[in-house]
Amino acid sequence: MKFWLVIPAAGIGSRMASDRPKQYLQVAGKTILEHTLDIFLPHPQLQGAAVAVAEHDSYWPDLPLVQHPLVRQVVGGQERADSVLNALRVLPNLGAQPCDWVLVHDAARPMLQRTDLDRLLSTLKYDAVGGLLAYPARDTLKLADAQQRSQQTLQREHIWHALTPQMFPLQLLSDALEQALAAGVAITDEASAVEWAGFKPRLVVGRSDNLKITYPEDLQLLAAVHEPTGLVDGVIDV
Repeated sequence: MKFWLVIPAAGIGSRMASDRPKQYLQVAGKTILEHTLDIFLPHPQLQGAAVAVAEHDSYWPDLPLVQHPLVRQVVGGQERADSVLNALRVLPNLGAQPCDWVLVHDAARPMLQRTDLDRLLSTLKYDAVGGLLAYPARDTLKLADAQQRSQQTLQREHIWHALTPQMFPLQLLSDALEQALAAGVAITDEASAVEWAGFKPRLVVGRSDNLKITYPEDLQLLAAVHEPTGLVDGVIDV
């Protein structure tokens, strides 16, 4: 099977408290975004990648991967769902068909393992809906009120942590996002739009270390993988 890739990379990553969007922070001589794309670009089944960046992004043009023959830049939107939808609309111009598989992956999730990627592809290739990588909750989970006081202990047996990639047919995902956005639905990930459209995405077990870089301390794990000295350029010395 073949697939297309969408990377929403137009966010500013305010929780990282850095001088640039978090996807452009550097570890081991490469930006987080480059590490993320390095997972997918060598894959023999990848047909193309649409990366949605901010309209006036001054960092993207300096990346070597801009010249990669499989990579296409797309102008991102105000929210994640807008960026993903903009990228999906470009894919048919690159040769994608309505029934082709599309994988949407976070720009700041650079620790995806190839084994998880291949498991997702093989598990879902005959699925009518698609699905996403996820892993079952391990810890006790609490439901909090507005004052951050625990109201209830949730039954974790049916709770999963959603990861990316999330994998759906191009037309199904495009329609779900367009309709959900038109209805004013809050879309937190692609699966939530597909769920709102009445489908049930399949959960494919993935590794819990498929971490999304969100806070400064998350960089320590990425640095440990890529750089024995622990130096993260311009951000933190672990």
